[in-house]
Amino acid sequence: MSTSSLLTSESTPKRSPNQKWLFWQYFHLSQSIDIQPSPNLEKVQILPARLDHSGGSKIDSFYEIGTFRITFTRIWMLVFVIGCTNPDAPQQGFPTPPMVEDEVAAMQWPEGLDYELYIDKIKGLILGSAIGDALGAPTEMWHRDEIAIQLGYIDQPGSLVREGSPEGPWNHNMKPGGTTDDTRWKYLFAKHLSEYGHTPTSLSPQSFAQFIIDLYLDEKAQIKEVDGFLPDELETQMRHMTWLQEWARVAKPYLANDIDAYSYALNRFYGGEMSCAGMLYAPMVGAYYPAMGAKAYEEAYRLGIFDLGYARDITGLTSAYVAKAMSPSSSLDEIVALSREVDPNRYLESRLVGRIANRLYEQSRRIVHGAQQVATPNVSEDQPAPRNYPYDAHEYAKVQYAYAQLDDLLQDIPFHAAEIHLINLTALLYGEGDFRKTMEFVVNYGRDNDTVAAITGAILGAYLGARELPTDWVNTIIDASKEEVGIDLLTLVDEIVAVGFGGD
Repeated sequence: MSTSSLLTSESTPKRSPNQKWLFWQYFHLSQSIDIQPSPNLEKVQILPARLDHSGGSKIDSFYEIGTFRITFTRIWMLVFVIGCTNPDAPQQGFPTPPMVEDEVAAMQWPEGLDYELYIDKIKGLILGSAIGDALGAPTEMWHRDEIAIQLGYIDQPGSLVREGSPEGPWNHNMKPGGTTDDTRWKYLFAKHLSEYGHTPTSLSPQSFAQFIIDLYLDEKAQIKEVDGFLPDELETQMRHMTWLQEWARVAKPYLANDIDAYSYALNRFYGGEMSCAGMLYAPMVGAYYPAMGAKAYEEAYRLGIFDLGYARDITGLTSAYVAKAMSPSSSLDEIVALSREVDPNRYLESRLVGRIANRLYEQSRRIVHGAQQVATPNVSEDQPAPRNYPYDAHEYAKVQYAYAQLDDLLQDIPFHAAEIHLINLTALLYGEGDFRKTMEFVVNYGRDNDTVAAITGAILGAYLGARELPTDWVNTIIDASKEEVGIDLLTLVDEIVAVGFGGD
């Protein structure tokens, strides 16, 4: 029972008007009684005595018998007042609303989201996310100054001139359009949901943990089957397993319901950083619960077993954004406004701190508002626009203002959930629904730009639909994903629709 319900429970009835009159009569009576002690009365010990060092009794406190008589009178009067309760008298006092338990978010297919529109939005989500991943992958973790020096302004997917890595691209030097784990997680989650055969009323974190463990063990077993002379194939397979080892380390004790082991594993997951773990697959949850922002939040939060602290709240919100974006009648402002409107776990009520995700939302609005107020098109000589910059100096000045504000709010680690979330919201608001402008804003900022762009691309892609995405980017991504990564994105879309569509 909550504190407020305890304060208004039946065990503490309100005073009736008669009680209030009696209470004040008692009060005035007690004040009028002479409470001066009589000098002829002996003192009696009322409070417990303690022994002194000599073994005798030493008195802590005494009451005069007269004082005791007054105290007794007061107690008797108070009992009399409380006992004179009239249960039939009308209760008075300041009204308080009844406590209502939060209702479980309902499953209801949105009106107007027919089969063709659902396909277009799912395709927009998958392609938009892969585009963002591919745009950022060549410069992942770079500072924006280094991006400008080495590559100029990024407005097309570039070659991935980098070594393969467990979380990054698995192969060396992939062609433009290659992707990283940000796309692989979308793929894996779709495979996991296909095991249900339909969109379930509630997702199971235990099933998700088992899915990851099974996949990890399968990748581990395949290492033993590599018998080539050169190490390349073995190294690639090792990257497959290593990518999942941190996740499996957490999933195993969670599935076994070993609370201590799960807590230890979770708190050292990727060094104990508040990483963006759940945000990698959260957009996919929203795809299966279109227009059901609260429900999508609830289910993504449920699966956020790899998240620390408020990162889990951000995971839920990321899913809710996509769910809202799937609605035929939503606006971009309504999507990001879910940051304030959806809070089923009442983070906002947290003592001293409140809801950090809401604070990030407010910061993103302030950043964009400030950027829009930049009036002069002049840019300082020591900060020239990068080569092949396609926009005017005024636009560059506005972007640089936004970047500078983001710089002041950076976390220690680029893949911190709060940093990813803040850049994502700022980009969505700054881009105003323009897919190219939004993606370029994210990618040219640097940091963990492929992860941010993959999340932003998923939200905006679901909102706009595949028909509104740049054709040149789409074609590059579809071809490279199939040839370089081994994922057929269009087939993946069909698999998601087969499970997720719940309309007529």
